[in-house]
Amino acid sequence: MKTRIMEFRKEKKVTQEELADAVNVTRQTIISLENGKYKASLILAHKISQYFGVAIEEMFLFDKEDENL
Repeated sequence: MKTRIMEFRKEKKVTQEELADAVNVTRQTIISLENGKYKASLILAHKISQYFGVAIEEMFLFDKEDENL
């Protein structure tokens, strides 16, 4: 799963630490999400999407490989 977290974060001039604090996770979690090494839970995906005011589908890009999970 790809995310647009970094794109939205840089556009809004939000640091990884600020986003992590806002959604109650560690900065390392944000780094892992941005690098595609961690898949967000539905709750975390919702929190991040709400923080930026966009739909989950706009923030998290699912591909065909994700359908088999």
